[in-house]
Amino acid sequence: MTRTRTSPDGTPASRFAFGTMQFGGRADAAQSAEIYAACRTAGITHFDTAWVYTDGRSEEILGDLIKAERDKLIIASKVGYIGGAGPDNMQAQFDTSRRRLGLDCIDILYLHRFDADTDLRVTLEWFASRKQAGDIRYIGLSNFAAWQVMKAQMLGADLGFATDILQPMYSLVKRQAEVEILPMCADQSIAVAPYSPLGGGLLTGKYATGGEGRLSEDARYNSRYGQTWMHDTARGLSALAQELGVSPATLAVAWAAAHPSAPMPIISGRNVEQIAPSLAALDFQMDADLYQQISDLSPRPAPATDRLEEQELGA
Repeated sequence: MTRTRTSPDGTPASRFAFGTMQFGGRADAAQSAEIYAACRTAGITHFDTAWVYTDGRSEEILGDLIKAERDKLIIASKVGYIGGAGPDNMQAQFDTSRRRLGLDCIDILYLHRFDADTDLRVTLEWFASRKQAGDIRYIGLSNFAAWQVMKAQMLGADLGFATDILQPMYSLVKRQAEVEILPMCADQSIAVAPYSPLGGGLLTGKYATGGEGRLSEDARYNSRYGQTWMHDTARGLSALAQELGVSPATLAVAWAAAHPSAPMPIISGRNVEQIAPSLAALDFQMDADLYQQISDLSPRPAPATDRLEEQELGA
């Protein structure tokens, strides 16, 4: 597959990535080491961080953990969430990220979000120059709309630039990526590493039983996943999981990974016990009937052209 990404020694990317946003925050250094070990035992080779995570501790902790086997791993970070996508800001953050991680070359570097105030050509020129210099191996975009990605592809044709990987939000309760982003990535041979396959923890089922976490503690997450139908979907997933004798988190991650575009969900958590159901999804067998049954628990987004009558008539 043209979307396959590998580590420096040629090890293929694992089917899932692990997001270290909680390293140095909710997960201290010891817990982070336990999580990393569990991920490696499960076969995870792809680890994701960002300049902005936990004031740099995420990158520092991850850098310490990967020293003994760096060339077997794909390490991703992100710049530009704060300060914009101008070359000076990105270079300063990139240099800091490399120092924290202890790396000369970061395998995947993402622009963390689209910056409407910076000429995209200027941003892409910087990314292309870093790849040409061997400072990064793959160029990524995060939180971009499909039209923004295709604008980058068009401009990149003149710069020797191509988007290698995209990081959108995607879960059973956040399915907008199905409309244009995932089909676009399949068409353009762009790998996909979607984040939040558990819907900020909503799809673990813990909130239905009075549990606490980011949705109850963070106003942004509460707003993002606060709609009634989303909680109904979570309850439906939990009921189905109980019937099958598995964790709802396992079903949620396995469902996200089963999309035809072959995404690599970014799983995460703050301790080994919390990530175990997500890691279990690596071995969970998702057949077509179960995939459809889970899909039916949430509204399917309208197609990009929104011409439903033609789809129904097969036109």
